[in-house]
Amino acid sequence: MIHNVLVTGGLGFIGSETVIALIESGYTPIIVDNLFNAKESVLGRIEVITGVSPRYYRADCCDENAMRKIFAENKFDAVIHFAGYKAVGESVEKPLEYYQNNIGSACVILKLMREFGVKNFVFSSSATVYGVPESVPLFETDPVREATNPYGATKIIIEGICKDFAKADPSFNIALLRYFNPIGAHPSGLLGEDPNGIPNNLMPYISQVAIGKLPVLHVYGNDYNTVDGTGVRDYIHVVDLAEGHVAALKKLDAGCGLVIYNLGTGKGTSVLELVKAFEDANGIKIPYQIEGRRPGDVDASYANCDKAFKELGWKTKLTVEDACRDAYNFQKKNPNGIL
Repeated sequence: MIHNVLVTGGLGFIGSETVIALIESGYTPIIVDNLFNAKESVLGRIEVITGVSPRYYRADCCDENAMRKIFAENKFDAVIHFAGYKAVGESVEKPLEYYQNNIGSACVILKLMREFGVKNFVFSSSATVYGVPESVPLFETDPVREATNPYGATKIIIEGICKDFAKADPSFNIALLRYFNPIGAHPSGLLGEDPNGIPNNLMPYISQVAIGKLPVLHVYGNDYNTVDGTGVRDYIHVVDLAEGHVAALKKLDAGCGLVIYNLGTGKGTSVLELVKAFEDANGIKIPYQIEGRRPGDVDASYANCDKAFKELGWKTKLTVEDACRDAYNFQKKNPNGIL
């Protein structure tokens, strides 16, 4: 029976929401985070929301000795592995760091899970494993294609490691969760996406323009083969995404071997449609200017999520408009991010 869950990167954007969902579902999460892209003050905010202060270790998942000590001090039933570098553009500039950190940390975690007999693993994968899609929506049965950037390549490699690992020892249960585009924030406004420096992702960029922190939204490319020429993505509210991890844990608890699920809404939204949704949800205008395409971006990427609904009983409940409202609420309450 899964009870104690190690959450690596548990103070980050998706990790912290998942910690809340775990607590609210009766699990005991234990957090490991090296604070590379997160802040320790998130812990206090989790406690305000849930009434629970989770156990927390400041450690790097690539540090095998530090992680072995954490495994030795706890009895984990499952691991949800979020920890990793995640900026697509940065991965093109720093490929070695991305390969070393993302793949290295996954190997350390899996090695220690084997050593300590922890049999349930949820991996934070990505829709980038589908590469340049030949058609949309994307199904879990679609081929994993060559990645368009090193970040995506690390996800493909780690998925491959997980498949080989599960084949070598069928007693392990592994869920590969392919996220599409997480947006939004906790409805309390206490937690949300809080990037260091200029945001790489669209929603925090829009939010920072909305409060006047950034002057204008840069839209990269308006000549894609889409409804309005801007890139189309599947934007999922982070609260729904967090619930997907709880559903995956329940699946692992039943003993399932290796399983793969898309976590998205099943609907594509263009950049300009998202801008319009943000404006409508919050009664505010977002100035934007069109720039050239970014390397590695694809025309459209959105999910078919029937499998997750059929096998996990999970589907999204919140809308893009809900996410826009929650993201703006978080940004207004935290104009300088989480301090």
